[in-house]
Amino acid sequence: MRTTVTIRDDLSRRAKQLALARSCTLSALVEESLQQALAGQQAGARPKPGRPPTFRGRGLQPGVDLDSSASLIEIMEGR
Repeated sequence: MRTTVTIRDDLSRRAKQLALARSCTLSALVEESLQQALAGQQAGARPKPGRPPTFRGRGLQPGVDLDSSASLIEIMEGR
């Protein structure tokens, strides 16, 4: 069956390089990848994404700057 799929340029380039390295066509690579993805879904190999666990508290505390690793270390070390 012939179909049209839109793929990002960078992903397409990487896929073509991989197909070339494996000495197969891009179509064969896409088909193999789809088979693996569908088999994993049926076998339940991939858990559904969920919320990450949280511990104590209600989110980001006042005065915490997530963009500054130095300030995070100071807070964690109790300075």
